[in-house]
Amino acid sequence: MTIPLDLYITPFFFIFFVLSAAEVIVLSLDLWLILSSQVFPSSNCDHLATGHRDIVGMSSAICTLVPLAHLRKTSRHVALGFSQPKSLWRSRISMSITVGSREHTSEESLFIDYKPSSAFLFPGQGAQTLGMGAEAHGVPAAAELFRKANDILGFDLLDACTNGPKEKLDSTIISQPAIYVTSLAAVEVLRARDGGSDIIDSVDVTCGLSLGEYTALAFAGAFSFEDGLKLVKLRGEAMQDASDAAKSAMVSVIGLDSDKVQLLCDAANEEVDEKNKVQIANYLCPGNYAVSGGVKGVEAVEAKAKSFKARMTVRLAVAGAFHTSFMEPAVSRLETALAATEIRTPRIPVISNVDAQPHSNPDKIKNILALQVTSPVQWELTVKTLLGKGLKKSYELGPGKVIAGILKRMDKSADIENIGA
Repeated sequence: MTIPLDLYITPFFFIFFVLSAAEVIVLSLDLWLILSSQVFPSSNCDHLATGHRDIVGMSSAICTLVPLAHLRKTSRHVALGFSQPKSLWRSRISMSITVGSREHTSEESLFIDYKPSSAFLFPGQGAQTLGMGAEAHGVPAAAELFRKANDILGFDLLDACTNGPKEKLDSTIISQPAIYVTSLAAVEVLRARDGGSDIIDSVDVTCGLSLGEYTALAFAGAFSFEDGLKLVKLRGEAMQDASDAAKSAMVSVIGLDSDKVQLLCDAANEEVDEKNKVQIANYLCPGNYAVSGGVKGVEAVEAKAKSFKARMTVRLAVAGAFHTSFMEPAVSRLETALAATEIRTPRIPVISNVDAQPHSNPDKIKNILALQVTSPVQWELTVKTLLGKGLKKSYELGPGKVIAGILKRMDKSADIENIGA
């Protein structure tokens, strides 16, 4: 079959005047590939695309034409492809330029313009208190979550929450699953109240502090309660093992802005060796930043804090230097577990601790969760963004009132309600 060239030439000359000379050369090669598809069978598509990939330096070639409506102007990496011969005649007028994976880009842009009005906020490790979970006894759906947790964890979680001892509950491998389950049980406690279901249905954004990000993802339907608990269990174990492998600690610095805390870290790092270096690990809110690192580095921060006009320092009751490179041994284990876990696009935006942005692509979410244990928590930026976008009402679900305190510190007029379990 002879293909009339006029249908290709018209868009080609239009693009010629828009693109640079280098792009025209690449486009010419693409045009040749499209016309050649009449001669070469579709099975040779990979061969032709591979040759083209070598020329333009792309990571992969596309063998499907995309609609003209998706013309992209934001990249200088040009890729064209072609459909199966039987649909070539119909597809040839749909020639376009595309950037990377359109599917990935489309998924990641799902929540780009989110406008929050009602938020569920979930606490992280450190919020645990003896007696949490007691309300779950009287709410069947909440009690069921603890029963499921017992089967997955292999011990009575509710007993550990209500009766301790405190040293047991404070351990990383217990506190992380305990906070995750108790926080989701709080959702069920709220649901059982008059008007609770309406509140839950009105929530249009969610996020959590460190561990709480897993709780938020479970609430948003990115993974099941059971799969989330398995991930949290492994996360706690992996972080505990990483903490045991090197002496490290965390300390909160109160009363300084983030720039001053960074200068404090720099001063402390001048006095310790590489394995004891410290960094800001948690940007909680103005005047409250957590520093993580080697024990000697943390001790240096504590010793120098007063000279930097800090109000006080508070050593945190955690196993080690979370959200720093000290947790690197935990990453590979998390990556393996995440790869085997089904993660779906959340039904509402879930704000990441790593970059204070919502992500909708499941593979990106897996990547972010693996990065999270070694990356500083951007909680201050998260809250500022939510408030700046017009957030009207928030609920802190789970043990403690840490998040409510942060929100009020950043905006005294913020409307937030605590829901325990």
